[in-house]
Amino acid sequence: MDLAEVSIRLLLAGLIATGVGGTALTQPAPGGPPAVGVVEATTLPITETSEFLGRIEAVNRVNVVARVNAFLEQRVFTEGAEVKNGDQLYRLERAPFEADLATKQAAVAQLQATLENAKLTTDRARFLLGGPAGQQSTYDAAIANQRSLEAQVQSAQAQVQASQINLDYTNISSPIDGKIGRTAVTEGNVVSPSSGVLTTIVSQDPMHVTFPVPVRQGLKLRARYAPQGGLEAVVIRLRLPDGRMYGQSGKLNFVDNTIAQNTDTITVRGEIANPILHAPSAAGITVHELTDGEFVTVLLEGVQPVEVLAVPRSAVLSDQQGDYVLTVGADNKAEQHRIQLGQSTPTIAAVISGIAAGDKVIVEGLQRVRPGQSVSPGPASPTIQSSMKAAANDAAIDHGSSSGTPSADGKQ
Repeated sequence: MDLAEVSIRLLLAGLIATGVGGTALTQPAPGGPPAVGVVEATTLPITETSEFLGRIEAVNRVNVVARVNAFLEQRVFTEGAEVKNGDQLYRLERAPFEADLATKQAAVAQLQATLENAKLTTDRARFLLGGPAGQQSTYDAAIANQRSLEAQVQSAQAQVQASQINLDYTNISSPIDGKIGRTAVTEGNVVSPSSGVLTTIVSQDPMHVTFPVPVRQGLKLRARYAPQGGLEAVVIRLRLPDGRMYGQSGKLNFVDNTIAQNTDTITVRGEIANPILHAPSAAGITVHELTDGEFVTVLLEGVQPVEVLAVPRSAVLSDQQGDYVLTVGADNKAEQHRIQLGQSTPTIAAVISGIAAGDKVIVEGLQRVRPGQSVSPGPASPTIQSSMKAAANDAAIDHGSSSGTPSADGKQ
C-alpha cells in the first residue's frame, strides 16, 4: 500500500468520526417552554377625556367711544389696569355744554312764566262765563293758549334734558368691571362718535372658552353624556400654551344652534374661573392666568369615571390585520385574540372587544412567543403591576382631537 492510499483512508475515517457527510452522532437537547409574565385583564375606573383646541374669550367686552364732539382734556385711567363699573376714564371739555344747558334752562323759565300768566287769563275767562260780559269764545281761546304754552314748556324741558345728557357725556366712565387696554387718543385731540374706539375693556373673571367640535365627534359625546345629565355631566380643564395644566375647572354652558358649513363643526362654549394670581402693583396692574384671545387645549372630562376592561399598553401588538394580544390558555399555550381598542393612554389600553375579564394576557416575553406555542407563565414584574394600578387612579382615555393630533396609542 503506497503513501497516497494510506492518506485517503485516514481522511475518510476522520470525516466519518466528525459526522461530516453522514448522520451526526449527537443532537442538542431541545429547551423548555419560554417564560412569560402575565396579568389578568380587569375592569378599572377611567375618566373619559376628549381634547380640542379652543380660545379664551372675555365674558364682557366693551369698546369705549365718545358720545359727543369735544376736546379730550384728560385721560384718567392707567393703561393695563383693572377698572370698576362707573370709574371715570376720560374727561372732555365741559364749558360749551354747560353754556348750552344754561340757555335751555333759561328758555324753560321764560315759558313757565308765560304759562303762569296764561293760566290766570283762563281762570278770569272761566269766571266771566257766569255773567253777561262773559263770552265762550274768549274762554276757549284762553284754554287753547294755555295748552299751547304747556306743550312748549314740555318741549323746552326735553331740550334741557338732552343738554344735560350731552354734558354728562363729557365724563366717559367704564360700564363694566375689567381690564382696560391702551388709549387710542391722547389729550388735546378732538373726539366724536366718528372717532372710533378710544380704548377697550374686557372682563377678567370668569372667562369663556370656545372651541369647535366636529359633528361626528359631537354626536358621540351627546350619546355618551346626554343620559348622564348633558352639559352637567362634563367638566372643562385647560392645558396652557406652555404645557401646564390650569388649576381651575369649568362647566359647559352653551352649544351653538348652527353647524359651520365650511368646517362641519359646531361651536361649544364653557365658563371657567380666572382669579388674580398676584396682588395688584402700585399702579393697579393685576395678573391673571387666562388672557382674552389666548389659544388653549380644552379637555372635556366626564364627571363620573366609567368602568373599562384594561390591559397594560405594552401587551398590545399590531400587524396588518389590526391589534391583538396573546393570552395563556388552560393548557399553557399562547392564544392570539384580535381586539378592538378604545383610544388609550401610554400605560393602559382600553379593550372594547376580543377578550374578557380574567383572561391572562402576556405582557413580558412577547418576543419569544408565537401563537399555539407552550409557555411557562408567571406574574408580571412588580413594575408593570404597580404602574397599571397607579395609572388607574388618574388615567384619562383620549377619545380624539379636533386638530387631528395623534392620540397616545398613535392613532388619529
